[in-house]
Amino acid sequence: QVQVVESGGGSVQTGGSLRLSCAASGRTFSRWAMGWFRQAPAKEREVVAVISGSGDNTVYADSVKGRFTISRDNAKSTMYLQMNSLEPEDTAVYYCAVRNAVSPTTVFTKSALYDYWGQGTQVTVSS
Repeated sequence: QVQVVESGGGSVQTGGSLRLSCAASGRTFSRWAMGWFRQAPAKEREVVAVISGSGDNTVYADSVKGRFTISRDNAKSTMYLQMNSLEPEDTAVYYCAVRNAVSPTTVFTKSALYDYWGQGTQVTVSS
């Protein structure tokens, strides 16, 4: 069983920045494809950004391109989401997701393909 724990959420004003972290247990961290998803009230969960096990491949939602950066440190078994120029529309609970991947370069953008999820961390952006 993989344990996934997010941290770093909080409240900021428009234009502010936050950095989310996702720590995952297990000895095969570098084999895991990972991603950040978010869910706002009364909305479906949506992909924010995903990253391959090697960290070489990333995919971003159009709404966050140029503002958010996903990265990972396999030596620390941790993934990050640097969020800059935050907007009220970014307000949501952010979830970290993990799954095994045969190839270290594969990314997955569909939430249904992930096996393990964190409990979520709230991000609130006020205008």
